[in-house]
Amino acid sequence: MPAASVTVAIEPPRQPEVERLLDGSTAYAQSLYPPESNFLLDIATLERPEVAFYVARDGERAVGIAALVIEAAAADSDERADAPAPARGELKRMFVDPSARGRGVAAALLARIEADAVARGISEIVLETGDLHDAAQSLYTRRGYREIPQFGQYVGEAHSVCFAKEIA
Repeated sequence: MPAASVTVAIEPPRQPEVERLLDGSTAYAQSLYPPESNFLLDIATLERPEVAFYVARDGERAVGIAALVIEAAAADSDERADAPAPARGELKRMFVDPSARGRGVAAALLARIEADAVARGISEIVLETGDLHDAAQSLYTRRGYREIPQFGQYVGEAHSVCFAKEIA
């Protein structure tokens, strides 16, 4: 499957074939890390308005998923009300079906998510991945993400590696 045949669109996560990918993502994470080191969003959270859920397809078949959690500009920050902090998004639940790996699916997901994020006024995408996810870390580095200190719920987590990319 050449990368050009992969399409990426925002879709609802509650579809049988998409739920299969979510289950695969969960099983994979649970096979590598203890429960307290897994920060997976459940399907109800993925349906929230501040989450854009993406599905990569090869023809009709769903082969990859990812979510962008949009963090609104901090309304209660110390900054002036007329100059809100730029919004940022957190990439979550990136997963590619094992049968479709190495075919550009993850890169297609990232490209679409980054383009949509820019269009929404998001200036930075942050993410967390596991220290055993070498392929994911390599992908993010190749796509211009830089390793950053742990943030939010990941601070102090032994298995968490965090990345960020300025996109606007």
